[in-house]
Amino acid sequence: MCAINSLLRLPSALVVLAMLAACQTMSGPGLIRSEVTAELTPESANAIAGDMVGRLAEQVGPGTTTIELRSSDTLFGPALEAALREWGYAVVTDQATEGTAVTPLAYSVDPFEGGVLVRLSTIQVELTRMYTLSATGATPASPLSVMQRGSEGAS
Repeated sequence: MCAINSLLRLPSALVVLAMLAACQTMSGPGLIRSEVTAELTPESANAIAGDMVGRLAEQVGPGTTTIELRSSDTLFGPALEAALREWGYAVVTDQATEGTAVTPLAYSVDPFEGGVLVRLSTIQVELTRMYTLSATGATPASPLSVMQRGSEGAS
């Protein structure tokens, strides 16, 4: 029985290490890849975008930066762009930004345990929250998780 347990531990450990390595190499320094895999209605996309941008404003105030957002075919991308503009952010999507100070913003919206897990990510901060979807929109189902990233020059 002990030999069987030992044989099962090694493959399990290798799977866990492979998953952790995949997380580390996802897409560059600190940013996730923008992707929406959850089915959203226009109401839920607008509700989630409005709430998440409100939380982003607490971390990175409007008027302090220009947000660079990749255009998207999904409902969430345009809802996020509209919410950013409503909160007073300058937003660039497909424009050339060379020589301009911009803050790239990436997002993901994924189904998770009967709801959706939403993540907004910049170089400085990453926000994550669960939402429950309904016919009228979406409501937060978890506290907001905030991960602050230190600047490269900080000691």
